[in-house]
Amino acid sequence: MPSRVATSTTRSRPRPSSPVTLNEGPSTTLRERICAVFSDVQRSNTGHRKLVVSLRKTQESCCFEPTKPSKKRQDDVEFDEAQFNGEVTRCALRILPVKKSEPVGDRIVKFLGMFLKHATALDSAIFQEGNADETQGFVETPSSRLASQVISQCLPLLQAKDKVVRFRCTQIIASLINTLDYVDDELFDYIRLGLIKRLRDKESNVRVQAVYGLGRLAGQLEAEDDGEDSDDDTAGGLLEKLLDLLQNDPSAEVRRSLLLNLPLTQSTLPFLLERARDLDVSLRRALYGRLLPALGDFRHLSLTHREKILRWGLRDRDETVQKATARLFSERWIEDCARVADAEPPETKSIQAAEPSSEGLLELLERIDVANSGHDGGIALDAMKEFWNSRPDYRSFMNFDEAFWNDLSAESVFVARTFNDFCHQDGASELLQEKMPEVTRFAFLIQSNVNTLVKLVQDLATQENDESDSEQQEFIVEQLLAMALTLDYSDEVGRRTMFSLMREALAIADLPEEATRLVIDVLRATCGTNSTSERDFCGVVLEAIAEVHDTIMGEEPQKNHEDPDESFHSARSEQSGDSTPKQRQAKEDVDPDKAIREIMVNMKCLHIAQCMLQNVECNLESNVDLVTMLNTLVVPAVRSQEAPIRERGLLCLGLCCLLDKNLAEENITLFLHCYNKGHEQLQMIAVQIIGDILAAHPSLLTTRSTPSPEGTDSPEHPLQKPIHKLFSKSLKSSSPSVQSSACATLCKLMLSAPSATTDGNVSVLNADELLKLLVMSYFDPDTVGNLSLRQSLSYCLPVYCHSRRENMERMGRIALNIVHWCIGMKEEMDVDGDEEAGSEIVGINVVTAHLIDWTDSRKLVMAKRGFGAEPEEADGHVHLQLADDILEKVLGVCTREERKTHIAMLGKLYITPNSDPEMLKNVNRLVAEAIDDKVAADAVTRNSLTKLQAALAKCMETHTSVPASSRPASRDKSSGGDIDDAETVAGEGDDDVDMQSTLTTPAASPRKQKSRRTTTATSLSDQTVLTTATTPAASPRKKSRKMAAPEPPTMFAPPEDLDPALTATSPNRSPRKRTLPQRAKRNTTAMTEASSSPLADAVDNEDDSHDDTVNEILMADEVASPTPAPKSQADDDKENDEPDLSLLSLVDKASNPQSKVKEEKTEARSDAMPQSKRGGRGGRGAGRGGARGGPPRRSVRAGRRKADGEVEIDD
Repeated sequence: MPSRVATSTTRSRPRPSSPVTLNEGPSTTLRERICAVFSDVQRSNTGHRKLVVSLRKTQESCCFEPTKPSKKRQDDVEFDEAQFNGEVTRCALRILPVKKSEPVGDRIVKFLGMFLKHATALDSAIFQEGNADETQGFVETPSSRLASQVISQCLPLLQAKDKVVRFRCTQIIASLINTLDYVDDELFDYIRLGLIKRLRDKESNVRVQAVYGLGRLAGQLEAEDDGEDSDDDTAGGLLEKLLDLLQNDPSAEVRRSLLLNLPLTQSTLPFLLERARDLDVSLRRALYGRLLPALGDFRHLSLTHREKILRWGLRDRDETVQKATARLFSERWIEDCARVADAEPPETKSIQAAEPSSEGLLELLERIDVANSGHDGGIALDAMKEFWNSRPDYRSFMNFDEAFWNDLSAESVFVARTFNDFCHQDGASELLQEKMPEVTRFAFLIQSNVNTLVKLVQDLATQENDESDSEQQEFIVEQLLAMALTLDYSDEVGRRTMFSLMREALAIADLPEEATRLVIDVLRATCGTNSTSERDFCGVVLEAIAEVHDTIMGEEPQKNHEDPDESFHSARSEQSGDSTPKQRQAKEDVDPDKAIREIMVNMKCLHIAQCMLQNVECNLESNVDLVTMLNTLVVPAVRSQEAPIRERGLLCLGLCCLLDKNLAEENITLFLHCYNKGHEQLQMIAVQIIGDILAAHPSLLTTRSTPSPEGTDSPEHPLQKPIHKLFSKSLKSSSPSVQSSACATLCKLMLSAPSATTDGNVSVLNADELLKLLVMSYFDPDTVGNLSLRQSLSYCLPVYCHSRRENMERMGRIALNIVHWCIGMKEEMDVDGDEEAGSEIVGINVVTAHLIDWTDSRKLVMAKRGFGAEPEEADGHVHLQLADDILEKVLGVCTREERKTHIAMLGKLYITPNSDPEMLKNVNRLVAEAIDDKVAADAVTRNSLTKLQAALAKCMETHTSVPASSRPASRDKSSGGDIDDAETVAGEGDDDVDMQSTLTTPAASPRKQKSRRTTTATSLSDQTVLTTATTPAASPRKKSRKMAAPEPPTMFAPPEDLDPALTATSPNRSPRKRTLPQRAKRNTTAMTEASSSPLADAVDNEDDSHDDTVNEILMADEVASPTPAPKSQADDDKENDEPDLSLLSLVDKASNPQSKVKEEKTEARSDAMPQSKRGGRGGRGAGRGGARGGPPRRSVRAGRRKADGEVEIDD
């Protein structure tokens, strides 16, 4: 063969597989030694050090004159440095076509870097000894010349078309750059330009190596202007290019390489810390596990960076990131503060942990600003929880003695508060008893700090004090009150002391609101938990409200106290006195201080009332104090003209409605009105109040699920429309806060809505419209920026659907509407040309994937039958109903895009045998109709229909459970095929084999015995299926084919002139005879909607002919006896001689084309048939039709190739 190729003509091309042999010169001993070294390098990484020394000796023998000539190495003298460099470069370039998955290439690159580093160090020592008195910046050495030669050979190959070559060249250059200490200036520029171009390479592994190499150069070029005399690819600074790549590169490996190789400077640090919010978890782990611990003293970071690092790390989804952040705070940052300043130089600091230091801990808390981050929900609480958990030495070291409590600061009180919380959560009661003071001592400590706070607040009002001092003291009081909530009040003396002191503190008018809330919480804890204690608590708080009112209003002039109408009860606005607006305006102009005091007293009293209502659970009507407060304080505040008073009054009224159902029912319309007419803040308050009321009193929106009398509509709940309108408007609001608030409220209500199957009630919240609103908001491109709403729905929707079957069924009912809405929105955006909004819309494949997942019954939370019992087996009823709806839609009127999307959904549905048999048969009929009507336009959609048809056939065969002995005997030896091969049976045209014809009645009915040429209407499920593949050609068959030819069945109107006798219920009737009217009735709506279209007019013209055909089929079936007559042995033998047309035999024939039945008549008929009538391309068996006297022997391929050449059977 090689000689024939050599003598071929000039037009012949060489084989691509023939290797191209390069002339590399004769083999020498130097080449053999160097090749042996590189050969050993490829085996493993263990012997690289010895090989580096061996190659270095060879280099020295070639580049330097030997001081002691050796007799064994006389042949080394003839080789010079150029030959050595050429051989090493030749071996290094051998790895260029080696793929990344091969470790051989990485070992050689690593060895080359180790050798150059070792050789460069030895060469530098040699040249420095010879030139000790001279100072030179760059000295050429044999190793530097070798590195320059290797890099120069790789630089032109950076533009190669082969991605493997580009990767290896970039890898070699990056490795050598990070090994060498200096490079020639001219070569440096070429390296920089070549690697910058590789930053935009389409292969991510090439970009990773380019970043690895440029990271070493970025620090030196930060101050240079790289934009001069450069093309577009290299314009701008190198550091800016790398930072842009760090933010926008789609590959996580590239971003991770940038994170670990960029220099830590003041300009790069903010970009590096941003990676704490990166989507890739490995990148976040690298930041918290490698970069931040190696960053040095954390005090060089700004306060904002410290707070963000802690907040993002401790609240990360990944547990590894959380643990790394906890170690960073409790081991690294505390050590930076605990070490004595300047005790050791930074270079010689020991890695051992410093001794526990209270001053270091206080400094650490000061560095993270606990005064602002130490409140409830702040990150300082989470950080200190991890600190106490991981540092038992500090738990035993801290001492809360008398001196500690007498000199409290924001940091010290926060240490005590977090230590107290940790001991309560961890169960360390011994530490609490040992280190914390008793209740009485703690009560007096709170009293002392409250008095200090009140004095600072009063001084601040007179501009005699700094605001920061009052804020620090307020934080101290809040932390002490938070600790008081966890104290043990079994000591009656301590409890009484705390109760009396809290009662006095509550009556202080200048106490800040947050401290007032905590005082009320502590007062509630000291009162007890029974109903009597709750009533006493309400009485005490109302007395404190009266005292606060008298204290504030007592500052008026003495003449105002003589007016008997001025009291705490007149919390409403100035509605009495002056009768005209002019007089009221004159009074306000004369006495503005009184109006301000009115607002102050109402706001303070309403805040105390709000905090009290949040701590009670009794019935409102049974508590006289609460009723009095409602009538004298809350109701006037709601009617006030001042917006702050009115908003706080609405909050109090909403809390009162939670305690009384009748009050809630009376005032829910008020809150609806507030939403409709109020501003943004008032709308949020109204939505939250309505949600709380409906959650506390779910019976307000429930109705009995009793059927209404015939001819009358079920009464609608009076709140149904207002509630639906409220959430519809709020979810479409222009305010993101209102949207997210309404979304969270509606999600909670729908998750907690009562089920109709449990208590017989139907909730207004269990409506398809509300669920549809939520799903549309989830996929709406306008909510892309509302992350709170998206996050709420991403949790709520799966939980809602997978918690109850009825919820999942509700999602299945609206699935097609959601798909239609998404497709319509996409089309509108395409027409409008809004590319920005079109890029934000969710893809239709993502939408359908969500809908299928939400309706998957395998993820449904099943109720167990008993203790230790397994959950019930999931059925595919929801997906089966969804398939029925999809097929109805596909067979009806829909766009091409919708049809393609809907059919693609069919292949992803979960169908099980334990579903409803009637529904299985109905869906199977619809699939057959869809295949007959050729609704599938491409191979993908056809495969979806075929897959669904095969799954349905398998499920229906499980339902029938037909014994094998009762099936007709098969003459085909390969009739034992598997049911899973049924996908190969499904065809597309009218000559598809009806799978159902072999699943219900295995015995031959009078159809087979009576006539072999009549049309067979197989009533195997609740539909009429025309089995064109199992009967020979006859004139009635043509009628049946014409019946299947018109428009999709969903457009047919119900036959009005159908004989009532045919539709009457009879025990001997076939299911087909009552299915046709049902099918038509279900499609009446689709017909009504399309009545104005030309297609509907065409269907109306064909109604009469269609009804006549249906009647003929039904009458023919009436004549045939539904009960088979007894068969004789001769009949059985005759039936056994008939060909097996069952599903298994068809599957075997499709899977084994070599097996065929040799019948002379059939072969003759097939050979005589023209090519166009045998199934298009002339495949074997494609046009094999039976003669008049024999059964048809049509293969499955005939059904698949009907579109190419349809088989026509003569009468």
